[in-house]
Amino acid sequence: MAQPLDKLAPLAEPVRRALYDFVVSQRTSVDRDTAAAGVGVGRPLAAFHLDRLVAAGLLEVEYRRRTGRTGPGAGRPAKFYTRPRGSEVHVSLPPRRYELASDILAGGVEGSRNAVRKTMDEARERGRSMARVDANAADARSRLIELLVEHGYEPVEEPDGTLLLRNCPFDALVRAHRHLTCSMNLALLGGLTEELDGAGLEAAASPRDGFCCVALLPARQQSTQERPADW
Repeated sequence: MAQPLDKLAPLAEPVRRALYDFVVSQRTSVDRDTAAAGVGVGRPLAAFHLDRLVAAGLLEVEYRRRTGRTGPGAGRPAKFYTRPRGSEVHVSLPPRRYELASDILAGGVEGSRNAVRKTMDEARERGRSMARVDANAADARSRLIELLVEHGYEPVEEPDGTLLLRNCPFDALVRAHRHLTCSMNLALLGGLTEELDGAGLEAAASPRDGFCCVALLPARQQSTQERPADW
C-alpha cells in the first residue's frame, strides 16, 4: 500500500496540486509558461513543481516546437506537460479488488445475450436515476455538466455545443471488455440525457483518440447507430 500512497504524496503541496489540476484539465499538453500563468505563479517555481510531478509519474513530458516548423532555424523544441495515458493510481485502506470483481462479472455477462440486455436496461435506468431531476430545475445543461464532472467524465464543450468526455471512468474495463463496457456506457449516458432532456443533448457512440467512446451531441446531430463496428 505504500507505493500508491507515495505516488500521491507530491500532491499534498498546494502549488504542486494546483499545477497538476491545471495541466490535467487542459485539452492538450501545456508548457511551463501556460501552466505558471494558469495558477498565478512564476515560471521558475512552476518548472520546479512540474518536474517533480513528472518524477513522481503523475505527469509526463513531450517535446515539440511551438511553431510546428522543423529543420534549421526552427528553434529548440519546447517542453510540454500532460497527464500520462493509461496511468492510474488507486488507494484503498484496507486493500480492495473491485476491478477484479468487475472483470469477472463482465466476463460472465458477455456469455449471455439475456444478461447483456438486462445490463443495458439497468445502465439506462441508472443514468436516469443519476439525474435526480426536479420539476423546477432551472438549467438542465448545467446540471448535466455537473453530473459528468462528479462522475469523472471531464467534459469539454465544443463550439457547436457537443460535449466531449476527456476521461472514461471505465477505462480499465474497456481494455478487456470493450463491446460490453462501451455499450453500457452509452446506455448509462443515454438514460442521463433522456432524463435531462432540457439540455438538448443526446448520447452517441463517437470513438475518437484521447476521448471517451461516447459523446453528447446536440439532438439534431444524433446518429441512429447504437454501436459502431469498431467497438
